Order: sequence, then structure tokens, then C-alpha cells
Amino acid sequence: MRSGIHPVSRPVVFRDRAADTAFLTTSTALSARTIEWVDGNTYPLIEVEISSASHPFYTGNTRVVDTAGRVERFERRYGRQS
Repeated sequence: MRSGIHPVSRPVVFRDRAADTAFLTTSTALSARTIEWVDGNTYPLIEVEISSASHPFYTGNTRVVDTAGRVERFERRYGRQS
């Protein structure tokens, strides 16, 4: 393999906002935010909307999704295109 072409893999904390859980894993994702983990070390923090901790397929729970709210949030973020 050629050296210098692959991104560096390092420990990163992913926090699931829906389930209010966090897990430490390795990733190549970059983040300016950091968090102090239970082991006392500081790691980059990446917040996600949904993970295996909150996804209905993995949890076996169904939940009602507010599709109208999701559309409005999308339009607020990206604006309405004509």
C-alpha cells in the first residue's frame, strides 16, 4: 500500500441525541468539539441524530416520526428552492 494516502483512524466519541447515549469507537471523522470521557481522556465528539441505541430496528420499539416537522426543519436549514 502507498503511504500517506489513507486518513488517520483515532478514538472518537459518538453521542446519540435521540437516546442520550454516547460510545467510544475509532473513526476517521473530524470534529472541532471535544468531550472528556469516563477514562479521563479527552476525545473528539461527533453528535448524531440516530444510532443503534435509538433506531427502531435495533431497539424493537416503534415511534411516531413527525414528518411535517422534519420538512420544516429541512426548509429552515436549506431554504425553499423554486
